[in-house]
Amino acid sequence: MGIQGLISFIEANSQIYRDVQFRDSRLVVDGRNLTFYLYYTVGLEQTYGGEYAAFADLIERFVKALRGCGIQPYVVLDGGSDHTDKKLETKKKRSEALIQTAHEKSLGRRTWGEILPPMCSSLFRQTLVRLEVPVVQCFLEADREVAALASEWQCPVLSKDSDFYIFDLPAGLLPIPHFQWEVAEWKGYVPCKIYTACSFCSFYNIQRRVLPAFAALAGNDYVKLEDMGVTLWLETHEKTRSGYLEALLRWLRGFQEPMKALEAALKLMGEVSSQKEAEVLQSLSVGMEEYQLPPSALSRFFTDGTVPPFPPEDQALVPDWFRLPFTEGRLDKAILNVLRLRRVRLPVMVEHSSLPSSHLTSRPIRQVMYGLLLGEEEVEEYDREGLQPASFMVRSVCRGAAGQLSLDSLDKVSHFYSHNILPPSDYEQQQQCY
Repeated sequence: MGIQGLISFIEANSQIYRDVQFRDSRLVVDGRNLTFYLYYTVGLEQTYGGEYAAFADLIERFVKALRGCGIQPYVVLDGGSDHTDKKLETKKKRSEALIQTAHEKSLGRRTWGEILPPMCSSLFRQTLVRLEVPVVQCFLEADREVAALASEWQCPVLSKDSDFYIFDLPAGLLPIPHFQWEVAEWKGYVPCKIYTACSFCSFYNIQRRVLPAFAALAGNDYVKLEDMGVTLWLETHEKTRSGYLEALLRWLRGFQEPMKALEAALKLMGEVSSQKEAEVLQSLSVGMEEYQLPPSALSRFFTDGTVPPFPPEDQALVPDWFRLPFTEGRLDKAILNVLRLRRVRLPVMVEHSSLPSSHLTSRPIRQVMYGLLLGEEEVEEYDREGLQPASFMVRSVCRGAAGQLSLDSLDKVSHFYSHNILPPSDYEQQQQCY
């Protein structure tokens, strides 16, 4: 996630971090990041469907450790993709790697890649709710909301996502790999390291407000120079990723303002047309704007239960009743992607690539969901075919009881309808895939 190579680059200069004994504080937690980190680092099973009981126990121990030190976690989960779907190409590339990893795991081979079992994210949220840990699901991706909430509350963020090394967080970032919660029970605090943008910029002698320009030029999930067919030519001591990042930081020392740096960078990209320059500058500006923090939309939800406002462009997408259960995480984020984009990205499963995707078995259920959300429309599902990512146009189902229901009043429908929603003929037709 985020800026390729940035974390290992910073780890090589560990004096940027400061050791702290963390206790008696609020802590804003990047929920998606913590889910992956907890599951992977203890070596829980990824191949045979997942070790859910062991994962729930691990989450409980984590929460208990924090509470024993007077730490109050507030967990923020990702929502749907925005209308522009800026990270689509990045997600496609990740899918290719994940599909290969899943295939290798299905053969029992060792691989560096990781696959999160399909129900872990739901179990993570459900366990937090059972433990009465405050948790919220955003309407969009969570990074900016996490940073905005931590800035308002003047407390740290817990994450491993490299984008948080760019946000100017007043109380800093606690990188998860250095967060030693396992020893908190007998120490009374969590030994950890803290990172601040101020420390990073002092170390490399650049202005803090230039950091977003550094992220955009280095390449993040939203913009990559190579994808635009251009190269930033810098004098580097070594032809490596860390060498490039160091050269970029050295070059940025001469700039006080981020836009001046972007404009100057265009002159280091060789002969490009005026149209291409304008296109590149626009993309870099958008990539840089991802690090500008809005006022927090989550603080009042945590303090008095006020549901955040829906993004203005989405006001007509969903009825009022939808906002609270979605914010609480009781409705899947895939629902918003269907409504916004007519698109769903299905999670990669550990299975042999010669077999049909496991998601085919549940497609009739998803077709009913699409019918309830959209009526008679098609939805593009991103899955796999063999070892390659593939997309399929899937028609919605609006027959039977489903045809009598409306999203506007779905919260008032009796459970009586549920037995008659899925037409048997659709299920039988789907079995022919096998």
